Amino acid sequence: MASVASKLYSDDVSLLVLLLDTNPFFWSSTSIKFSQFLSHVFAFLNAVLGLNQLNQVVVIATGYSSCDYIYDSSSTSNHGSLESSRIGLPALFGSLIEKLEDFITKDEELIKEEEVEDRIASSLLSGSLSMALCYIQRVFRSGNIHPQPRILCLQGSPDGPEQYVAVMNSIFSAQRLMVPIDSCYIGAQNSAFLQQASYITGGVHHTPKQLDGLFQYLTTIFATDLHSRSFVQLPKPVGVDFRASCFCHKKTIDMGYICSVCLSIFCAHHKKCSTCGSVFGQSKLDDASPVSNKKRKAPET
Repeated sequence: MASVASKLYSDDVSLLVLLLDTNPFFWSSTSIKFSQFLSHVFAFLNAVLGLNQLNQVVVIATGYSSCDYIYDSSSTSNHGSLESSRIGLPALFGSLIEKLEDFITKDEELIKEEEVEDRIASSLLSGSLSMALCYIQRVFRSGNIHPQPRILCLQGSPDGPEQYVAVMNSIFSAQRLMVPIDSCYIGAQNSAFLQQASYITGGVHHTPKQLDGLFQYLTTIFATDLHSRSFVQLPKPVGVDFRASCFCHKKTIDMGYICSVCLSIFCAHHKKCSTCGSVFGQSKLDDASPVSNKKRKAPET
């Protein structure tokens, strides 16, 4: 595939794919209301589209059990009939509000069908990242000219260790495509997944201290196009949490065992890799020890 830089409109034209966290478990326990959060997000998207008439915005809703496309500024069917002006939102996002309400309703129905007692209340980040990369790849193949793509994750839900492999695969795919992943984490605890995603792909990771001023954080940090970032002072990562999740119990660990064949990670020693079936070296020595002891014994005379 040709390099991304050779197929751009211009340096300041952007394709922003926004991953919007709609997890009801998170929004029922946070201080800011979901409606207030949306008002900041819609104002930010309106500002991005106003910076350049060629800018494009795509919004993917990230729920607890599902994810879906809910807005595409390049589509002509985005001017919905909903009375969005009544609640103080731009009429441009009427279709977005309609699809978002439908998505939240369907996601809540899926939650009722699942057993969620033993599962961490995380959103389906791996699925939304995959959908974002698929959309960007489709844009790459649609023609010789396209905007500069980037992904912005607006997340508040905790990391789901069971998604570790899928999330890391998406991160490395974005790195290969030269697509930066920006992340704005609004939860109580920071996200190791998003820290690693922004660090590996060259994006920006930030955790706002005051959610009442979320719009200011979004516009001053994440509205900046990739060309302008070379001469704009943006927040730099103080420390990145590189901890991984084990493949056996899906727990975040500080130290573990790694299979030398498929690089699977385990929190405890196993005789055999559950991913690729390779037998670990220590297990081979343990199995061979009785035979070696017999060979060492000299026959009694």
